[in-house]
Amino acid sequence: MVVTTTSVVEGRPVRQYLGIVTGEVIVGANIFRDLFASITDIVGGRSGKYEDVLARARKEALSEMKQEAVKLGGNGVIGVDIDYEVLGSNGSMLMVSVSGTAVLL
Repeated sequence: MVVTTTSVVEGRPVRQYLGIVTGEVIVGANIFRDLFASITDIVGGRSGKYEDVLARARKEALSEMKQEAVKLGGNGVIGVDIDYEVLGSNGSMLMVSVSGTAVLL
């Protein structure tokens, strides 16, 4: 499956546009990750725990979107957009949403 943020795939013309597909994942922030992230913020550096959670959520959202494209008969998704939002009281949850257009290349 070809997944791209561009509107075309070089050398592979779109034969059919199948519709918009999406994937959303919401993850809660663990209190222990919050504590370690706070310490990292104080002393500087990157928060590896948050980066791991963010990467996992992004991969899951992309996987959901690809599954939707397959259900529509597609072998690609073009024009993909990835968005991140903080939800819940005190920003206790993170949402990753992806969307694109399922196509038959």
